[in-house]
Amino acid sequence: MNYPLDLLIQIAHGVATQFGSACEIVIHDLTKKNIESSIVYIENGNITNRSVGDGPSGIVLETLNKDPKLLEDRLAYLTKTDNGRILKSSTMYIRGANNDVEYIFSLNYDITGLLTFDSALRTLITTETENSKEQPKKITHNVNDLLDTLLEQSVALVGKPVALMSKDDKVAAVQYLNDAGAFLITKSGDKVSNYFGISKFTLYSYLDSIKQAQAAQRDESSTQHD
Repeated sequence: MNYPLDLLIQIAHGVATQFGSACEIVIHDLTKKNIESSIVYIENGNITNRSVGDGPSGIVLETLNKDPKLLEDRLAYLTKTDNGRILKSSTMYIRGANNDVEYIFSLNYDITGLLTFDSALRTLITTETENSKEQPKKITHNVNDLLDTLLEQSVALVGKPVALMSKDDKVAAVQYLNDAGAFLITKSGDKVSNYFGISKFTLYSYLDSIKQAQAAQRDESSTQHD
């Protein structure tokens, strides 16, 4: 018997039953060696077309790539599915005895229909143009789709196509991918180097320079606080 997981499954089933078929509950097991099939339980998986055995989301990769002490639950943010449905999502980190994150408990509530009514109401009551909001993050089905999404986001961050990128631009894109945990995905180095038209040796040199710069920043910050 796996007490933490069994308890999470019990809670997941209860929450999904309470809120109905528009509520997807996903449990990621981070104690497994194979993170590429991190989903061990899911309720109403038809919402994102995912199932048990599917790979991690961007949030899972970010979790694995960060100091567990710095992680805080992310509540009530927006995500979107492949077919454009908008979800109100929350991600909770379930910790073990050593304070390491062992499970991720995610709740995704489909608010697409509600937004339709909201949009209709706003056309009647809004008198000024509102500021644009941050775009929802896309929920992917597997690590290959996730890596493709991260690559697209890295290019969007730089603001120019790969063919026009300078070395500094590519370093910035690689740093984004590194911070997002992209290199935790098996053979991601091959795909990233091919995507940016650089050798794996060059990619690893970029990563080394990024790590050295981040270490220098931490040392400088530590010195300032002493």
